[in-house]
Amino acid sequence: MDVIGPAGAGIAIAMENLFPPLPSEVILPMAGLASSRGSFTLVEALLWTTAGSVVGALLLYGLGAWLGVARLRTIAAKVPLLRPADIDRTVAWFGRHGGKAVFFGRMIPIFRSLISIPAGITRMPLWRFVLLTATGSLIWNSIFVLSGFFLGEAWHIVERYADILQYVVIGVAALAVAWFLFVRIRSLLNDRDTGPQPEAD
Repeated sequence: MDVIGPAGAGIAIAMENLFPPLPSEVILPMAGLASSRGSFTLVEALLWTTAGSVVGALLLYGLGAWLGVARLRTIAAKVPLLRPADIDRTVAWFGRHGGKAVFFGRMIPIFRSLISIPAGITRMPLWRFVLLTATGSLIWNSIFVLSGFFLGEAWHIVERYADILQYVVIGVAALAVAWFLFVRIRSLLNDRDTGPQPEAD
């Protein structure tokens, strides 16, 4: 961190948006630790890492905008167990709750990156997306940068609790996917058993 400086920390956070396995929960406290030792200021650490979050989110927003609703509906029609109506329902949900999803999504592991894609798909106004992303990212980044700043060499304590949160998120996501598959497969089996109904005279 002393070598790459605050700009390097920002680039690392931008990359973390594109490749979630890169741990922001390690990068951010280390930036705070480096600022506490005088390598750069705390303000620089917060500004650069938040800017990195916004840049990475904008790249994923662009991917979502390129995909678009029409292309996703076409893909969903070809993927087993998915239907174009699933895309329509997701887009409708995001239209109602997109602002809250982007803001709070920036503070949830894994979804920090993914939430930018539906924002691009639905073409959320860019100014609103940037504002919500920057605000949510600043809160998340501040928690971990300040923990590194104040905890010093004991910054890894934060990583332990962040890992617990990440496991909870993964568990909830896995249950949601399992429930979706169960409901969709059961629906397909019921349709097959029922078969086409004879037309009335």
